[in-house]
Amino acid sequence: MDFWWILYIIDWLLFVPIGLTVAYVLLFSVASIFKSSKEIKKSKQQYRFIVLIPSYNSDAKIIETVNSILGQTYTQRNFDIVVISNHQNEIINMRLAQLPITLLTPNFEKSTKVKALQYAILNLPQFKIYDAVVLLDAGNLVTPEFLEQVNDAFDSAGTKAIQTHRMARNLDTPTARLDAIFEEINNTIFRRGHLSLGLSAALNSSGSVFDFAWFKRNIMKIRSNVGEDKELESLLLRESIYIDYFEDINVYDEKTRTIKDFNNQRGRWTYIQLHNLLNNFHFLPFAFMNSQYDMVDKILQWMLIPRCIMMGIIAIMSIILPFIYFTLALKWWLLATIALFAFALAAPDYLVTKNWDKDFLRAPIITIGAIYNIFRAGKDETGTRLDAFTHFIQKIKLKRKK
Repeated sequence: MDFWWILYIIDWLLFVPIGLTVAYVLLFSVASIFKSSKEIKKSKQQYRFIVLIPSYNSDAKIIETVNSILGQTYTQRNFDIVVISNHQNEIINMRLAQLPITLLTPNFEKSTKVKALQYAILNLPQFKIYDAVVLLDAGNLVTPEFLEQVNDAFDSAGTKAIQTHRMARNLDTPTARLDAIFEEINNTIFRRGHLSLGLSAALNSSGSVFDFAWFKRNIMKIRSNVGEDKELESLLLRESIYIDYFEDINVYDEKTRTIKDFNNQRGRWTYIQLHNLLNNFHFLPFAFMNSQYDMVDKILQWMLIPRCIMMGIIAIMSIILPFIYFTLALKWWLLATIALFAFALAAPDYLVTKNWDKDFLRAPIITIGAIYNIFRAGKDETGTRLDAFTHFIQKIKLKRKK
């Protein structure tokens, strides 16, 4: 087999899955335009909420988060705040202990968000009764009306899970602005766009609200060290529980400021996607036969090329192919144009600032680094090694042995 045949094969093996991913992104970007505004009726009752905030080595950020919750206009007797503080500065823990919250201080050798949430549920007083649980991350900020809005939304939704609108609290570096753009693109495609077509919204890693009884029962089923939001999402969809999304309820999240952190984060998300695909792919035939279209969509979504990897490959092929075989590059240029159009369509107006052109055009170059993170053995913020490709292969081998 000569060089040109090898080139053609590689070209099409990359183009087909990436083309399908671009088509998926374009479909839901266009669908998001037709999303009608959702009216949230004022609830006649006040639910009892427990706000869980896992905090790992987050220093003063956790104080800011707790203070934003304590400043709620919602009746204080109807919500409790629980901070699960692990590997935190003792001075920060002392400051937290002085606030009207429940402070839990586990000492996990390897801390994960899942372990923290499970620890919190296991250590809640039995006499405490709650209707819903709100998950936030250390560093998140909310408005004083947040719990009032959540109360009305949870009552209006009539489902066991809702997702609020997570958006950036800082736009101080090019990487933070790019992270904010990608966050909002995800909100548009995987939340607003999905609701437009009658599908469940995707959960985020914070700002989600669950029926307390359901959460208490199902958080104990999670064994993975990362990606607890996607595992909870899978459990919900397997029970045919709809996930609603409320764009007008904001949770402000701190965005990564450096390219290294940005690409490490994308490498970690790639591992999570592969992990969930492997664990849930066998549900696809059952979900299809039982008309669980939310679950079918979610599995197909996990089969697509991660968007950062997609843009990295498109950038590489668009730059390299003209020097090898110009004709082959034409379809990649077309694909790049469609992908950029879909992303631009999905990005909200408030992010289109004087830095928009530079930040947006920088995206394909920066995300090339995400490809490297698939094959590189890295670590997440808790020290857990995350090499997406290796983990994926190891899990396949483990499944075969069983």
